[in-house]
Amino acid sequence: MYNPWKTIKTKNVYENNWIKVEESDVIAPSGKDGIYGVVRPKNYAIAILPLDEEYNTWIVGQYRYTTNSYEWELPKGGCPIDEEGPMEAGKRELLEETGISAKTWQRVLVSNLSNCFTDEVSFSYVAKHLSFGESNPDDSEILEVIKVKFEDLVNMALNGEINCALSQATIFAVKIMIDKKEI
Repeated sequence: MYNPWKTIKTKNVYENNWIKVEESDVIAPSGKDGIYGVVRPKNYAIAILPLDEEYNTWIVGQYRYTTNSYEWELPKGGCPIDEEGPMEAGKRELLEETGISAKTWQRVLVSNLSNCFTDEVSFSYVAKHLSFGESNPDDSEILEVIKVKFEDLVNMALNGEINCALSQATIFAVKIMIDKKEI
């Protein structure tokens, strides 16, 4: 498809270890001059839904600085775009955050999290045939890990107890896959 946007120039306005923010002078599809800001993460987003044979799962709770709120979500993390693969990062994140490892991994989704202002790509997985050990979260994380029946997890996503878009999308996709007997 034809791109109706025209970029005149782009400049880097901010950068740290996790993101780069660019601002572009553009001509919008309407023909009007404008500016467009894009957040370019340096990591893929990864979410993991661990699932045992009785359809229990484990979620993490933590205080999120960006939303100034305590959030329940799937175990999640980042994968440097130019380093390890997303599934390997998922294995690392699940173990770090929950102490869980899994023998079986199935990709659930690849998605753009908010393509109106960022080019961040996310990968989500369901992990099965679980083993349990000790968690070892990052120094910046204080996590609470709880076991939840999968159907209760779906309800948590529906009633607003889980607000993370990547967690919600993964939960609903896994629900569909379970209903279709693809998991």
